[in-house]
Amino acid sequence: MNTFFPGRWIGGVTLILGPVVMCAGYLLRHLSTVTALTPQQYAWAEAQPFAAYGQLLAYTSEPALLTLSYAVFALGAMLLFPAFVALAQRVGGGLAFWGATLLVAGLFSRLYSAGADQSAFQLTEAIGLDHATDAIMKEYVDISYGPWRVKSWASVGQYAGSLLLAVAAWRSGLFGTARAVMLLLAGGTWMGVLKGASVPDVLVTGLLCVALVPLGVQVLRDRPPVPIGRSKVLSW
Repeated sequence: MNTFFPGRWIGGVTLILGPVVMCAGYLLRHLSTVTALTPQQYAWAEAQPFAAYGQLLAYTSEPALLTLSYAVFALGAMLLFPAFVALAQRVGGGLAFWGATLLVAGLFSRLYSAGADQSAFQLTEAIGLDHATDAIMKEYVDISYGPWRVKSWASVGQYAGSLLLAVAAWRSGLFGTARAVMLLLAGGTWMGVLKGASVPDVLVTGLLCVALVPLGVQVLRDRPPVPIGRSKVLSW
């Protein structure tokens, strides 16, 4: 029995559900924005310097749909926390542990953004879209970076952590080149407050599902990893 966090059941389940729910979150965020805005509004939002303008406008048009999409996305970030820890344990070694630690820091940054997103949406209901947009965009940089820039530094962890963990998984032989690249690509998605989502975001997170879900099934079946050594350049 694996007595270390997150254990067999939590680790296996979150390796399966984490990337799937996160992918669903990206898909819902993209579809909710496209659905909530008219073609003219969407073109206007795309012309703005920050995606926040369009997201606030979309929320006022379809608050329930936007709330659902942001909630699913936040849930995906929470589920990926034990999933990345489980992956690092499966890989083993200092490089994997550093990678998972940085990735988890990036997930914490996403949860900070989720709180800021919800506060911004509620502000539109309290004082109206125009006043809320003016107030939020006036302080947008400070809101996005967080106090003492802690949130910004944590967000860097996603990019660095995905690289370290992908390399560690490839070197150990747990992932071949293909799945290591999938993990790396998924770590390149956007970070920030009131961000929209695009089709490429959905696709690369779908690749994360392909990389992690089979491993989650393996963990639930309690099959130990086979130490095959460093993967070949062309490998799964």
